[in-house]
Amino acid sequence: MPDQNAVFKAYDVRGRVPEELDEPLAEAIGRAFARLVRRNEPGTDRVALGRDMRPSGVPLAAAFTRGLVAEGLGVIDLGLASTDLVYFASGHLDVPAAILTASHNPAGYNGMKLCLSGARPVGHDTGLSQMAAEVAGGFDDGPGGGSTTSRDLLPAFADHVRSFVDVETLRPLRVVADTANGMGGLVVPAVFAGLPFELDLLYPELDGTFPNHPADPIQPENLRDLQARVLDTGADVGLAFDGDADRVFLVDERARPVSGSTTTALVASGVLRREPGATVLYNLICSRAVPEVIAENGGRAVRTRVGHSIIKQTMVEEGAAFAGEHSGHYYFRDNYRADSGLIAALLVLEALSEFDGPMSDLLAPYERYAASGERNTSVGDPAAVIDRVAAHYADWPQDRLDGLTVDLGDWWFNVRPSNTEPLLRLNVEAADEATCQVRVAEVQAMVGQ
Repeated sequence: MPDQNAVFKAYDVRGRVPEELDEPLAEAIGRAFARLVRRNEPGTDRVALGRDMRPSGVPLAAAFTRGLVAEGLGVIDLGLASTDLVYFASGHLDVPAAILTASHNPAGYNGMKLCLSGARPVGHDTGLSQMAAEVAGGFDDGPGGGSTTSRDLLPAFADHVRSFVDVETLRPLRVVADTANGMGGLVVPAVFAGLPFELDLLYPELDGTFPNHPADPIQPENLRDLQARVLDTGADVGLAFDGDADRVFLVDERARPVSGSTTTALVASGVLRREPGATVLYNLICSRAVPEVIAENGGRAVRTRVGHSIIKQTMVEEGAAFAGEHSGHYYFRDNYRADSGLIAALLVLEALSEFDGPMSDLLAPYERYAASGERNTSVGDPAAVIDRVAAHYADWPQDRLDGLTVDLGDWWFNVRPSNTEPLLRLNVEAADEATCQVRVAEVQAMVGQ
């Protein structure tokens, strides 16, 4: 069996198949998840299970199922599914759930995203570390007795997503959606069915070898086909989904990429029109524009650490209606506090439908600063480097909510360690592009010493 320590991450399970994740390990993780479920929900006897289109998903899902059944839990087999469909299943059926996926990772990877009933997250501090210890310790014979049934929740999921917008306000926009041979090819057409949009799908075929480009839209090179199609067809907007279709990135009618911060601000303003005074969360690498927009729209802005399990828990604690991350994750209280790129996409299209002008003009009020994007540097001792950078900027306000954030008045930066690699991730924001680049070089010089 591969080294299980390699696959248990901060928020999920992920690794190369079969070098790090094989069928015996998947079965053991299934057994550990079943035991976690029984500890947290002793009355629960079923788990919903979906998988993405990666070829390794079929045998790994079968192995994971064997683990659940060996521990006496029934399995609701959702078949091919996006991650947000599986979260919906967890909330809709009130059962724990899992999906076999490696999200945006290359074809050679797979993994699991897990949640308890009501789509409550399972991360390192809420069960994954316990599961890792159990897998390492091995298992005796389980009680057995679990059974498997199949369920198609795609129509119900599509209805649920459409419920977030007023369909009557939508107009016939031209929309290009690049689903990158990922699960968006299944769920996007289902959600858009019956809506007045002219939908142009790029790479809708489900193919976990990703023959056209990686399903990782946060990388600019993976947006090029979408940008070209938007310009060629005169589309109003482009949507780019990742492999498991829980994230979305936008390009405007000029094919210009839209940051996750800008999308967060736009969606937040719409949420606050519907729910005046609501609490909205944003993670700490989002643009300053996000809390400004929340305040201007009468909302309460709460700054959080990065990561979906952290954000979902904070949404509970703060009673938040919506949360956004710069990385393209958007969370909704009425979606069981789970993230959904599709819901965010429809809310953006609703806003554009109601706006008298192109996408670029709609977004302009939310694009107030210049951002560096994430810059990664390999370092031997991330904690020591952060301490050195903090000492250099000791005269300026700073905090350690997640890594180090320093506020230098007309610019700010955050540097934080990767959860999985010996990297420091740097984000800088300033008033203009020239200043931003100068400050990036300044901080990177400190990081690289």
